[in-house]
Amino acid sequence: MRNKNLLLVLIISGLVLANYTFGAMTFHVPDTLEGVKNAIYDAFLALKERMPVVLNRIWQETVIPTWQRMFDWFQEHIWAKISPRAREELEKRKSILKEEFPKEKEELKEEIPQASKSFWERFKELIK
Repeated sequence: MRNKNLLLVLIISGLVLANYTFGAMTFHVPDTLEGVKNAIYDAFLALKERMPVVLNRIWQETVIPTWQRMFDWFQEHIWAKISPRAREELEKRKSILKEEFPKEKEELKEEIPQASKSFWERFKELIK
């Protein structure tokens, strides 16, 4: 019973506050098409002036802190577990990379001229 009364009071106060807010606003309905055009133009000017400030505030107060919290969480929970394993794997593969890199480099030196020739030959055939 008490929750119902509280809910009823909240609903009534919400309606009263909404009515007061909208009652304090004054709306002027333009009489002519030129008046409508001017009203729309004025609204866009106001939007143009306020939008950068609003977006900057949203960016500074909401977006950046959210991403910062996500980054901090990632560092604490994920990166802390991955980092030692990644370092171990990197050390294992370093020696393999030192041996294999010169071989791969030589293979690429041989393959690139052949691939470029075939590319140009195919391109010339398409043009003909």
